[in-house]
Amino acid sequence: MSFFLLLSLLSLCCGSFSLEFGKNSSSRPSVVNIGAIFSFDSTIGKVAKIAIEEAVKDVNADPGILPGTKLWLQMQNSNCSGFLGMVEVLQLMENKTVAIIGPQSSVVAHISSQVATEFQVPLVSFSATDPTLSALQFPFFVRAAQSDLFQMAAVAEIVDYYGWKEVIAIYVDDDYGWNGIATLGDKLAEKRCKITYKVGISPESVVTRAQVLDQLVKVALMESRVMVLHVNPKLGALVFSVAKFLQMMGNGYVWITTDWLSSLLDSVVPLPLETVESMQGVLSLRQHTADSDQKKAFLSRWNKFTGGSLGLNAYGLYAYDSVWVVAHAIHKFLNQGGIIAHSDDSRLHLNESGNLHLEAMTIFDGGKRLLDNILESDFVGLSGAIKFDSDRSLPHPAYDIINVIGTGSRRVGYWSNYSGLSVDSPETLYSKPPNRSSANQKLYEVIWPGNTIGKPRGWVFPNNGKLLNIGVPLRVSYKEFVSQIKRTENFQGFCIDVFTAAVSLLPYAVPHRFIAFGDGHHNPNYTDLVYGITTGKFDAVVGDIAIVTSRTRLVDFTLPYTASGLVVVAPFQKLNTGAWAFLHPFSPAMWMVTASFFLFIGIVIWILEHRTNDEFRGPPKKQCITILWFSFSTLFFAHKENTISTLGRLVLIIWFFVVLIINSSYTASLTSILTVQQLYSPITGIETLTKGGEPIGFQVGSFAERYLSEELNISKSRLFALGSPEEYAKALELGPDKGGVAAIVDERPYVESFLSRQCTFRVVGQEFTKSGWGFAFPRDSPLAVDLSTAILQLSENGDLQRIHDKWLMKSACSMDSAELESDRLQLKSFWGLFLICGIVCFISLAIYCFQIIRQLYRSDEKGSDLSISSGSHSNRLRRIISLMDEKKEPSKRESKRRKVEKLSENDRHDDQLEINP
Repeated sequence: MSFFLLLSLLSLCCGSFSLEFGKNSSSRPSVVNIGAIFSFDSTIGKVAKIAIEEAVKDVNADPGILPGTKLWLQMQNSNCSGFLGMVEVLQLMENKTVAIIGPQSSVVAHISSQVATEFQVPLVSFSATDPTLSALQFPFFVRAAQSDLFQMAAVAEIVDYYGWKEVIAIYVDDDYGWNGIATLGDKLAEKRCKITYKVGISPESVVTRAQVLDQLVKVALMESRVMVLHVNPKLGALVFSVAKFLQMMGNGYVWITTDWLSSLLDSVVPLPLETVESMQGVLSLRQHTADSDQKKAFLSRWNKFTGGSLGLNAYGLYAYDSVWVVAHAIHKFLNQGGIIAHSDDSRLHLNESGNLHLEAMTIFDGGKRLLDNILESDFVGLSGAIKFDSDRSLPHPAYDIINVIGTGSRRVGYWSNYSGLSVDSPETLYSKPPNRSSANQKLYEVIWPGNTIGKPRGWVFPNNGKLLNIGVPLRVSYKEFVSQIKRTENFQGFCIDVFTAAVSLLPYAVPHRFIAFGDGHHNPNYTDLVYGITTGKFDAVVGDIAIVTSRTRLVDFTLPYTASGLVVVAPFQKLNTGAWAFLHPFSPAMWMVTASFFLFIGIVIWILEHRTNDEFRGPPKKQCITILWFSFSTLFFAHKENTISTLGRLVLIIWFFVVLIINSSYTASLTSILTVQQLYSPITGIETLTKGGEPIGFQVGSFAERYLSEELNISKSRLFALGSPEEYAKALELGPDKGGVAAIVDERPYVESFLSRQCTFRVVGQEFTKSGWGFAFPRDSPLAVDLSTAILQLSENGDLQRIHDKWLMKSACSMDSAELESDRLQLKSFWGLFLICGIVCFISLAIYCFQIIRQLYRSDEKGSDLSISSGSHSNRLRRIISLMDEKKEPSKRESKRRKVEKLSENDRHDDQLEINP
């Protein structure tokens, strides 16, 4: 019975297994159609064709993937044409294709991705690097290589690493070129660099050598010498050939190419000698792929079946991995129970008269699931880790940086999105914390075009006959700084001579011309002059241009060639000493506090000495006189009373030190008043002007008006524009009561020139802003940097001072030694001394009171006068006052010391009588 039951169960299981096996076998196809679209005759296409075919062979031979199912590959030649690419994609759709490897070209990818989206067939491209091929716009497009977003970031960091600020972009005039260069512009802007000129060249299928020649002639006339070449291999070789013909591959030029050049160098073996010679010194990028045993083994196979006639480039590795990406996704799709099925698209059913037969194309029903499987890929291929992030980018984007030398190239470093430029491979950096500091950015030495190792400057003055337009203020006053020579277009003055001397130190010529700015009747507005640089009216501005914050937001300045800053000029009057000059050294507050402290010290000494010193005892009238006499006699150290108590002597020592300082300061100040000519002005500095309401003058066109009104909040109704030194003098002489001004605020160089001719005015207060004069240039102009270096050289060799002395020598008037009245000695200068003296006095009085109270309690403990001690507070207070007033008998030691002191004093008196009988 058990045997028959077991046999029945076994039969049931076998039947179930057979049913399930038959089901899976019927749903798993024996062949799956995939397609590939690329240009068979291109440099990348030739390598990709072999790599894709070998990948399909390896997939079909691997029993671990797609068991029982083979990939059937159909390749189509797009010839890099958008139209042909679309036609080839439509043909693949007729063959029930489930995925397409490619397209190779970004132009074809833009069109093909739209078709693939409609038919839900994933595209896995191994070389379409256009960064605008986004998942949002093209959901069925997957890039199995690095986007040009990262490549352009690498180019921008190279440009910034060498300190260049401007580049010229040469690109192929299609989607690949436009979008790549647009991304480059964004990345350069992040580094405060920019593209100054763009040259679009038609694809090699329609462009001629003559057309390329015309474009490069224009480039040769530009200022920048840093070229970024973003084209395809055939067009790039043509551009370099023409550039060599135009001698644009010599000293001073910099050529940086995207990874098309590395693909050409890696694939074409050997590269024609003429082509290699036209590329000497060029920097190029190569998509970085990590070394592995798998990669080395495939490279060995590659050399066997190509015979060394065709090299393997990075795009060949990506093409190989793209096939495996599709294979793994299909394998997962079938394991999930997916069915390779297509359905008709009702939108394509046209009238019977139509001859396009579009109804033959169908929608892949499992396209969305297959796409998800592709995006979930996670394996290691020939190019490295294959895994897509949320942006559908491969992990760890990195590039090799190569330098074309001789018949080949050498690697000078790496760029990675993780740590920037480095001489270490990216794989060694991933285990360390990211470090993108400027000190950590390194590359090996590069041999530049012209076979030089020195870093090219990256720019020259354009060789197109155009002069540098330099704006110069047309001043009507202070013409020693800058002025136009009559009946000529030339200028002269201190600022012009400094600029000319600095330009002469540059290692290159600076062809330029001066353009006057202003109407010739009033000084121009200097902010408007500087603004002319941003509008393109001027290429630079030279003159007495103050470097202020608002202007630095518009342009770049050289280092200042002279110091400047705002000062206050005011009229003054000479002071006579007068009968009360002896009161002038101290302020009233100082006099009052000093007198109060003299009286206070006298009272403190009297309190401390009254019980023990007979000289401080006696009738009340005598004691008051003693206090007053002792207090003020200490001023001359002429007091005759001796101090006996320790506390009294401590107070007196500190007071003598205070008196010494006060006496010395008073003597010095009074001596200055009586011997030096004093000048007086009611205006003592900018603080006086801001607090008052008097009118203030400033120079026409100066930034002083904006500073006074915006920074110091002085009403504009108080500000009066003055245009010349003569107007300065007249306004100051009239004063605010007669329609003039109380003071003038202007920059120090102008003020020094003004005072060299006007002796009745002086600078009051301190310089309240710090700035300088410099030459203005457009933002990030390399000429500003070179001129700053030249100005430093002028300063070091003394030429700058000689130019200053030539134009701005001071007269004897400005060198007058008379100064404006200095402030009186204020209490704030001595409050520390008074504080110390006061603290010592209060401490001494506290100790004295403590001694009195202790003596009071001792007398109470002895039982003397118990009635008083137990009485009211008023009785106790009278007892304390009585103790303070009563005579304290000196101890034996004190009596002996006093006798000795008295005898010594009598002996000195006798000796004096003998000397003077």
